[in-house]
Amino acid sequence: MTASPPKPEAATALPHFPALYETHFDFLWLSLRRLGVLEADLDDALQETFLVVHRRLHTFEGRSALKSWLFGIALRVARDFRRRVQRKGNLAELPEHLTASNSDPQRAAEARQSLQLLYEYLNFLDDEKREVLVMVDLQELRVTEVAEVLGVNVNTVYTRLRAARQQFEAAVQETRTHSHGGSHD
Repeated sequence: MTASPPKPEAATALPHFPALYETHFDFLWLSLRRLGVLEADLDDALQETFLVVHRRLHTFEGRSALKSWLFGIALRVARDFRRRVQRKGNLAELPEHLTASNSDPQRAAEARQSLQLLYEYLNFLDDEKREVLVMVDLQELRVTEVAEVLGVNVNTVYTRLRAARQQFEAAVQETRTHSHGGSHD
């Protein structure tokens, strides 16, 4: 008796686009924001991401996790949007509605400030380090998934991640030093 080979269509069953959109909307929105897409551009970047997903969904082979595949698309879209901003040279403030609504104004202000600091610290990193840090530490993708998305060796991901964490921590320390050692107007 020979075992029949697994059916590839079972392993790679494509999700219906509306379900995929519903399930992964928040993940992709947050991914794009963390990857440096400005708030003013988020709707456009998200729409572009889902257009690419819709157009290429039939090519998804299931060799990687769907979430990793989606993140790879969002990553390329975010890179394009960051390049556009760099050419224009404009940076927008983070709007208040990006933080969770909270009935306590003090907590809401602290949450906004924390979120703003996170994005400022992420801006200290070059694109390669930022992308790896976002994928591993914020989006909680496995290092093997990150390596696949980026098309690099796992050791390269670990090297970039270590450097990104060091730079991120240095940015945090520099901010703390300036805020505690600066003028007291």
